[in-house]
Amino acid sequence: MYEKTFPNKRFKHTLEFLKKHISTSDTILDLGVQNPFSKIMIEEGFSVKNTTGEDLDINQIVFQSVKTDIVTAFEIFEHLLNPYTILKEIKSDKLFISIPMRLWFSPAYRNKTDMWDRHYHEFEDWQLDWLLEKTGWKIIDREKWTNPVKKFGLRPLLRKFTNRYYIVYAEKIK
Repeated sequence: MYEKTFPNKRFKHTLEFLKKHISTSDTILDLGVQNPFSKIMIEEGFSVKNTTGEDLDINQIVFQSVKTDIVTAFEIFEHLLNPYTILKEIKSDKLFISIPMRLWFSPAYRNKTDMWDRHYHEFEDWQLDWLLEKTGWKIIDREKWTNPVKKFGLRPLLRKFTNRYYIVYAEKIK
């Protein structure tokens, strides 16, 4: 997935946001297979277990069988058909989610050759907030940031000041 580019800015922001709210003594279930960012979390001292590639829209057994303090879902909810069910099934009390935000000047992302590499949801920030509220989560902190690219044109210009990523730290309402 990161053959030609590595999202250094996104990873830096995500790691800083994570460190702001939790310690390395907390255990993490990171939704999605092991990836460059889960490796970074481990290198930073976090105890991380990843899901194994199961289709989380259909199979949420991992939430019954793996007990952790925190669930992270970095750049995964936009790929799921049914994030509502997943959010309801999470047993951990803390949750970190990041998403690429819907851009009015760019269509939804779809890789025509890889079924896992496409976006079903293109969220705006308020939509993710509402989804969390409806599933019993209270947002504690949130951040947005841009993702400028080193290209010329209208879209690259818009990316310089249009927020592209949104990250949320939420706790389960008891």
